[in-house]
Order: sequence, then structure tokens, then C-alpha cells
Amino acid sequence: MRASGSSAGACSTWPWPSSSATPTATSGAWPTTCSRRGAEMPRYTGPVSDHFDGERFHNGTPFGKTAAELLRWRLSRKRGQWERDLSPHDQPRPPERVGEGGLRATWINQATVLLQADGLNLLTDPVWSDRVSPVQWAGPRRYRAPGIPFGDLPRVDVVVISHNHYDHMDAGTLRRLWREHDPVFVTALGDAHHLRGWGLEKVVELDWGQSWTLPNGRPLTAARAQHWSGRAGHDANRTLWMACVIGTAGGPVYFAGDSGYGAHFAEARRRHGAMRLSLLPIGAYLPRWFMAYQHMDPAEAVRAHLDLGSAFSLGIHYGSFELADDGQHQAVDDLHQALDAQGLPRERFHAAAFGRGYDVPALAAGSHR
Repeated sequence: MRASGSSAGACSTWPWPSSSATPTATSGAWPTTCSRRGAEMPRYTGPVSDHFDGERFHNGTPFGKTAAELLRWRLSRKRGQWERDLSPHDQPRPPERVGEGGLRATWINQATVLLQADGLNLLTDPVWSDRVSPVQWAGPRRYRAPGIPFGDLPRVDVVVISHNHYDHMDAGTLRRLWREHDPVFVTALGDAHHLRGWGLEKVVELDWGQSWTLPNGRPLTAARAQHWSGRAGHDANRTLWMACVIGTAGGPVYFAGDSGYGAHFAEARRRHGAMRLSLLPIGAYLPRWFMAYQHMDPAEAVRAHLDLGSAFSLGIHYGSFELADDGQHQAVDDLHQALDAQGLPRERFHAAAFGRGYDVPALAAGSHR
């Protein structure tokens, strides 16, 4: 297949986003082409679309926050309570594979989930490093150990990377996965440059609406998310961000990556049907005046669960790294309150437990649509 575009170079946390437009659907891509223009800036050079203006990617509505407002938040933070506990989790080792029709989801930390379905092992946004930062001597440090030690992972076939923020695209972890597991890496437009620069060779780049066939024959489709990208102050929105829908024999699985709440959840259901499982971020949401555009709160995650028609959802992206003002366990309490307020049973939407494997039944016949 032809390449979907090309890109170039990279590096810090908290760069600054820009704005506007909505998604388009195009055809698939493997492999992709990267142009190397130096290590300082990734640059996608594909065609203009309704979410790419030729220079930067954008959402349907502008971010609307300034560097001054970032400084205002930094200077007036009201941090929730966090306590570091890096002791290992008492959870069984995951199986080597799950057979046809089965689905097992194991939360590791942040947005890292091991999905095992139909003989395939897939990891989302893998992070095993101590810090989510350009360097390992400074920046946000982990508060809980990964739910599964890296050495206990079964063979990983595919790695999905939703966007290039440090708590989702961790260079040290990705290099180790490449060395020890030799997976295919699937990411959004423009980020192949980072991965190839780190020595990773099997890379698929997708635009919103594009699909790629997994090694087990099921489709993986990139979907719209409301977020932004950047690893240095000058590269904001030079690469795309995405959610994805992963096909399984028992119904689709939705991985939100990082996202604010929006119409894209209902859109995903219209395109792909009701979800067997949804992996939804529930943390890093305070203060709302600053975080709402880019991160859902637990109440919005419940709305997304309903929009997606999800039979079962797991709340992720909380309790691992202190990235906002919500406390370490606040998301769990707020999720329970939001479910109770909607009259929804808590067993339909769990705040994921570190290292716990969740076996998710197939959708009932006819319930996919």
C-alpha cells in the first residue's frame, strides 16, 4: 500500500496546541515513508484535509487556552493527595494467548492496556519507565508500579500509540518492546518519524478513518479524538492524535487514548456499532476550566460509555502519574458518583485495577448495531 504521508524529527512535556476542524475517512497505509530533516521537529507533509491545514493538525473546535492561562494554572494549583507506593501488585500473570472469541483486558498503568483477543496480543500506549518525561532524572514520576512486570508480558504482536505525549509514547519502553517482542507499531500520522528514529522498523501510520488489518485478520481503525500533540514547545500539533476501534469476533473494542468529551464517541458508534469494551480515560481532569477540552472527567466518561453503547467499560489514565490537580483516587470516587447519578450498575464500568485481567463476554447476537 502507498504511504499516507511523511514526517521528520523530535523532543519536552507541555508544549502548546492550536485549533479547528473535523475528521475525514481515507484508505489504509503500510508501510509509511519518513523524511529526516533533523532531530528538532516532526513534520508531517501529507495532503491538506479537514483536520490538517498543511502545517498542523486541528480539532473541530479550538483549544482556546493561552500560555498565560497555563502559567495561571501552574501558579495557583490546588493539588489533590498522592502517595507513592511502588510495591508489586499481587495479580496472576496473564495467559500467553486467548483463543478465538475470547477477550481479556489487563490494565498496566496510565493508558497501557494488554488486550488479548482471537489469538492476538496488543498493547496500547505502553509505559514502563519511571518518569513520563524527556529525561529520567526529572519530570512526572510514577506513583504505582506497573500492573504487570515487563518480563511477565506474553509475546506482543501489535503496539498501538495514540499520540506522542510522554505518558503515551515512551521511548525507552518502545525500544525494549522492539528488541524483545518485534511487534508492529501502529500510530497516527507523523509519528513514524519518532519511532524510526529510535530504531523501530515495522511502523504503520493511520489517519482518522483509515484501517489496517491486524495479524489475526481483524480490522484496526483510527478514529477521531479531541486532544493535541507535541513533545517540544515548537512542535505542537505537527503530528496527529487518535482513538482506535479494534475488531474482535465478539464485537468491537474502543480505545480512547486521551480525549476531551465530544460528538466523536457517538460518531464511533454510528460507524462501528455498539462496543463490546471501551477503554476510557478518567483522570487528569482538574481544574475543569483548564483541562476540560483535552481530558474528560469521570462524569463525561460515563456519557461517552453511553454514547458508545458499550456493554462494558474500563476507566484508565488515572492513579499512575500526577499530571493534574485531581487526587490519586479521586477519579474512582467521582466515577462511582457519576454512575449512581445515571442509575447505571457499577459492574458495567469499572475503574481498572492495576494488573487485573478482565474477561469480557461477546456481545449478544444482534446487539452490535
